Amino acid sequence: MLDSKNIKVSIITSSYNSGATIADTINSVNKQTYSNIEHVFIDGKSTDSSVEQIENISTREKKITSEKDKGIYDAMNKGVKTASGDVIGILNSDDFYAYENVITDVVELFENSKADAVYADLDYVEEVDTNKVVRKWRSGNYKYGDFKWGWMPPHPTLFLKKEVYEKYGNFNLELKSAADYEIMLRFIHKNKIKLSYLPKVTVKMRVGGLSNSSLKHRIFANNEDRKAWKINGLKPYFFTLYMKPLRKITQYL
Repeated sequence: MLDSKNIKVSIITSSYNSGATIADTINSVNKQTYSNIEHVFIDGKSTDSSVEQIENISTREKKITSEKDKGIYDAMNKGVKTASGDVIGILNSDDFYAYENVITDVVELFENSKADAVYADLDYVEEVDTNKVVRKWRSGNYKYGDFKWGWMPPHPTLFLKKEVYEKYGNFNLELKSAADYEIMLRFIHKNKIKLSYLPKVTVKMRVGGLSNSSLKHRIFANNEDRKAWKINGLKPYFFTLYMKPLRKITQYL
């Protein structure tokens, strides 16, 4: 059982030449009203100002690693290994928390719900004018089987007890663009961890992303999603992997 007075939250931020956006990420963590936060930075040996900004702007307890890696999911695995918190969240270097009480709300929900994981809602915003919302991802309450209907929570809003990683494993590096989908499928659908939903927009994400950038990449991502089910010994419905991208259409409405 977690005690909110003693819960340590580790926030992992992976970066590579993120100098244009990482200050927003860092400042959104700095501004959190919750005190017991550790910010873990895993940098891929940036050649721009990323590391300098991390060192100079972050006011939280922090751990910094800057070395070459095998990509973003390798960096996330390093972050999970480095993190000393009871609860782990992942905030990418071009994303930021939407308000100052995000971590407070998350911790309170962990304590009240006795959940293994907490997830919330997310807004996609324009790259430059981050006040302009482009897409609205409203997760809704989860019930078992929703993954077969194309459902998944927004990964940047997901906080997990560290013991979940310790019990069920880290990101699978065999997957290039769907390792976040696979790990959530494994944790939530296959191993049935207990989820709790926070019906608030907790993260703002700048538009973009390899898996959505072209038809070619969408086909590749669909194949990766299929592989995520196969390697877990799971069988989706025949329409599951088509429902996942189709769900995104409603996010523009």
